[in-house]
Amino acid sequence: MRRRLLLLLGCAILAPAAARAQDLADYDYTNLGFRGAGLTYGVIWPAKVQSTPTYGVRLDLGYLGPGVRIAPSITYWSSNFRESELARLADRLNRLPTLEEQGVRLTAADLRPMKWRDLALELDAHYVWTTPVGLLTYLGAGVAVHALNGEGEAIQDTFIEDLLDSFSAGLSAIGGVEYPVSDRFRLFGELRLAGLSDVQYAGLRIGGALMASGRTEVSARRGKQ
Repeated sequence: MRRRLLLLLGCAILAPAAARAQDLADYDYTNLGFRGAGLTYGVIWPAKVQSTPTYGVRLDLGYLGPGVRIAPSITYWSSNFRESELARLADRLNRLPTLEEQGVRLTAADLRPMKWRDLALELDAHYVWTTPVGLLTYLGAGVAVHALNGEGEAIQDTFIEDLLDSFSAGLSAIGGVEYPVSDRFRLFGELRLAGLSDVQYAGLRIGGALMASGRTEVSARRGKQ
């Protein structure tokens, strides 16, 4: 998963440079500003916890340069740990001297249910271009801060709960399509690969965004939005 994520991140970063060479002077804050906001719904398939829905809010802050759009978002998900992860954790706990001395043997069932919650603040950069059929397409990369919170009746107020609670930096690779239904409303869908120190996952998101009026568009590749 990490190798695929790094490969896609490389493609997302190199694609704009390969598409056209841009002078650094083309990239400034002139066209940055609030352009719209939308809601997202998705599904992720994490490595350690069960697949689960995601809910989020995405902002459109305009263009840093030709075709390069900035889109921060906040995303939330919650999911139970997979049975295999609980079994692995139980095996590690059984090796602790304290439990060995008492003759205690834990199983996955003793730890169930255990849950992870994640609230992520993400900052994405999309390289956007148009298509002959009127769709906007984009590739991008993002950075994020994840606030992970572990919980469960069996681990409440223990060192295990403390270990599952963390703030982690993450990276993501993004590919998506966007359809301007009108000047004021857009539908979009995107595939994401995300990685952080504690968990990696692939995800799919769909959403709709209301656009502010009076915003100047910046040319995307092969035309204007």
